[in-house]
Amino acid sequence: MPLTDFGADELAHYRPESPAPHDFDAFWQGTLDEARAQGGAVKGERVTDRYRLYTVEVDDVRFPGWNGEPVAAWLLRPQGAEGLLPVVVTYIGYSGGRGLPTEHLFWSAAGYAQLVVDSRGQGHDTPDRPQGDGTQWVEGFMTRGIDSPENHYYRRLITDCARAVDAVAELPGLDADRIVVTGGSQGGGLALAVAGLLGERVAAVMPDVPFLCHFRRAVQIAGEGPYPEIVNYLRWHSRDKVEQTFATLDYVDGVHFAQRATAPVLFSVALMDPVCPASTVYAAFNHYAGEDRTMTVWPFADHGGGCGSTPPTQLEWLAERGLTPRP
Repeated sequence: MPLTDFGADELAHYRPESPAPHDFDAFWQGTLDEARAQGGAVKGERVTDRYRLYTVEVDDVRFPGWNGEPVAAWLLRPQGAEGLLPVVVTYIGYSGGRGLPTEHLFWSAAGYAQLVVDSRGQGHDTPDRPQGDGTQWVEGFMTRGIDSPENHYYRRLITDCARAVDAVAELPGLDADRIVVTGGSQGGGLALAVAGLLGERVAAVMPDVPFLCHFRRAVQIAGEGPYPEIVNYLRWHSRDKVEQTFATLDYVDGVHFAQRATAPVLFSVALMDPVCPASTVYAAFNHYAGEDRTMTVWPFADHGGGCGSTPPTQLEWLAERGLTPRP
């Protein structure tokens, strides 16, 4: 995959003008208030024996998300852990769900608790109920409800992700003062959104090659992945839907969440990424409001980023900030 975006020096200073909608904060505060008002209990069932695991405890969790609807998650933690554990809330990449707990053993092996959040409609355990007229313009999720911010798919998914952090306080053995949000690609964009929405309730954020950032540029240069879904839609609606489309996407753009996020942040970017082009990642990074911000650059990587090198990099970064499990 050739280098098709800006060079490294230009990327480091790339900070495009990106004003959020005037009612952005009120829109999201109202959305979260409405979801929380629906109530609902957080429930967990111990299922460790089902997966023949001996060093990790696994709970199958349901918590109330958008509109109070139950969202599935896995809670994993080291077997026999005592005291309150820091918890890594993990969001999933595009077209994937929480999968099986055996796919998520790294953080518990490192001594952390981990809450792995299903993605409504993308995974198999949390259905999505489209809002408005339910129009699905092209295959995928990018244009589901694209007619308005109120109806858009990512309003529902981001709400689920924020409510996952709310659920941490109701799950035993977790330290609600040491919550780390993370994910790759779509999961990274969702982690940024949660950090921007929940402020000091998030102790750290680690968006890995994040998606959902700087839509107006992304749709122009991304050659693969979900952004072309928007291009395909606008190809047929370029006469009358362009500004309405981007006006909707402005409410879920990671750049605007980054402008409100203050927790220590570890970004990563791959300079040969055809799915989440490097300039879109730097747009969010260079707008990030917090002072403690770090970028890990993988100069010859595609959307896989650092692959196996990413987890140890994240562990080291968390240790430098004192976010490690207590002995």
